[in-house]
Parts: sequence; C-alpha cells; structure tokens
Amino acid sequence: MANRTDPMAKNIRGTNPQNLVEKIVRTKIYQHTFWKEQCFGLTAETLVDKAMELDHVGGTFGGNRKPTPFLCLILKMLQIQPEKDIVVEFIKNDDYKYVRILGAFYLRLTGTDVDVYRYLEPLYNDYRKVRQKLSDGKFSLTHVDEVIEELLTKDYSCDIAMPRLKKRWTLEQNGLLEPRKSVLEDDFEEEEEKEEIEGVADVSEDEKDYNRKSPERERERDRDRDRRRDSHRHRDRDYDMDRDYDRDYDRERGRGGRDRERDYRDRDRERERGRDRERDRRDRARRRSRSRSRSRDRKRHETDDVRDREEPKRKKEKKEKIREDGTNHPDPEIAEANKLRLSLGLKPLK
Repeated sequence: MANRTDPMAKNIRGTNPQNLVEKIVRTKIYQHTFWKEQCFGLTAETLVDKAMELDHVGGTFGGNRKPTPFLCLILKMLQIQPEKDIVVEFIKNDDYKYVRILGAFYLRLTGTDVDVYRYLEPLYNDYRKVRQKLSDGKFSLTHVDEVIEELLTKDYSCDIAMPRLKKRWTLEQNGLLEPRKSVLEDDFEEEEEKEEIEGVADVSEDEKDYNRKSPERERERDRDRDRRRDSHRHRDRDYDMDRDYDRDYDRERGRGGRDRERDYRDRDRERERGRDRERDRRDRARRRSRSRSRSRDRKRHETDDVRDREEPKRKKEKKEKIREDGTNHPDPEIAEANKLRLSLGLKPLK
C-alpha cells in the first residue's frame, strides 16, 4: 500500500507517474531504509520539511546501487503528485537551493515543454554551489546552473531517463515561446556601443593627423608606385624562367618516360611469374597430399581385408582345438572326465 500511486493522481505521458522511474531503480528505492522510515505518509505539505533537510543531489551509488534521499523524494513526489503551484514555489525558492533543484527535476519529468523552458531557464542565473554524489559514493562540487543545463540537454540525469524535450526554436516558430533574452545581453550592448564610439574617435584622429602631413603622403605614394613597377618586372622574369624550366623538364620526362614504362612492364612480368610459381607449388603440394591420403586409404582397406580373411580361420582353429580336448563333449560326464584326463596329460575320451 505504501508504494501505490495516489488514486487521485493523473497519468503522465499516458502512464502511471511512478513508471517514469525505471523498475530496477524503483525497486531499489522501495527497499531502502530512507523510503520506509522517512517517506512513509508524506503529503505535499510535509514533503517541504524533508526537502529542506537535503544536503546533496544524486542518483544511485555504491556496489549495490543504493538510492540517495534526493531520488527517494523525487519518487515520492511522483507518487503523491503535488499541484503545479507547489512545484513552482519549490522552483522559486531562493533560500534552499536543494528544494529548488528538487522542484526543477520534478517539473522536467512531468511538465510540458513550454513550462520546462519557462520555469527552468531563469535558473541559469543561479550560480550557487551544490554537492553531487557520484556513482562510486564520493562527492563532487557542481553548481545549480550546471544541474539545470544537464536537465535541459542530457538524456539521463540521476540515473533517470529524461522525457524527450522539443527544441526551443521549434516552440519559438510556433509562437509558444518568446526568444530567450540573456541577462548579460544589456551589458554586451553597452560594451559594443563603447567600442564603436572609441573606434570612431580613433579613426577620425588618425585621418586628421594623416591629412596634416601631405608631403609625407606624396612620398609614400611614389614609393608604392616604384614597388609595384619592380614587382611587375620580377614577376615577368620569374615567369620566363619557370617557362624554360617546364620546357626542359617536359623534354627530360619524355625521354625518361619510356624507360620508366619499360621498367614497370618488367616488374609486372616478374610479379606474374612469381605468382605462377607460387600457384604451381601449391598445386604440387595438393597433389602430393591427395596421393598420400589415397595410399593410406588403400593400405587401410588391404589390412581390413586380411583381417576379415584371417578371422574365420582363427575361429575354426579355436573350435578344432576345443574339439581335440574333448572338454565340450555333449555328455557332461565325458566332458568332466576329459577335463580330468587333460590335467593328468592323458588322451581324451571320445
């Protein structure tokens, strides 16, 4: 009875709310001492006191995968299904950071996509430190905004599979959400305006100084003109040298190309001959192995034939030997007497 969902609770995503937690994790929670002692008989009002006592977040830990109190309270909220206003108050609670994370986690599991973005994105501005229990039982330091980032972007959190969440830009295109505005956007705009004003002032001062020095400007123009003329001359000279070099290279390559092709052909022929030799060697080895196996089979058949011919002879000789002894005489008295005579070295009775 203590593990059953509240009869007044509504189905979430077409199923029992407790089924949002995997069965193995759910069974571990049901068997845990914290669930049996601290979570029994909790209501939406008394759940707040237990949430205020939390000092870390996490899923399961240790070799036998024990659940944390945070995970037990999540399952308890799924079981009693508190009203949306209570969950929103959990999220808006600035005094207790673990109560805020508990409400955000529950809303991520049960809330609509619009509600998730609307209530969880403002928590990106909460940079308070929180303790997180890892799977090996050790603690690590994280922050509230990092936990919210994990809830909105990852598929798993605290060993619970997160329901699928629509992309934010899809909801914006459908008019369900307004474009997200960062808290730092105003600061960025102010910085950009200052940089633009400073840049314009620097450019105007440079232009004034440059225009004052007109003779120097004329000299710079003459120098640039001379540099361009010299670069054109060097470019034409380099072009002629490259063209002569390419012509000589093509001529040499035409001569050496035939020799190179001949070498390639010789190498290909050598490879083909090597492959043919290898193929012949394998064929000879196969033939030898076949002839050996045939000779073995032939010898085996001959020995079997000899054994079959000699077997009746042995049986016949054995019978004859028995008959000479007379110990198998049909008359039992004569057979006994023959055995006695055989032991004394006398001839058997007929």
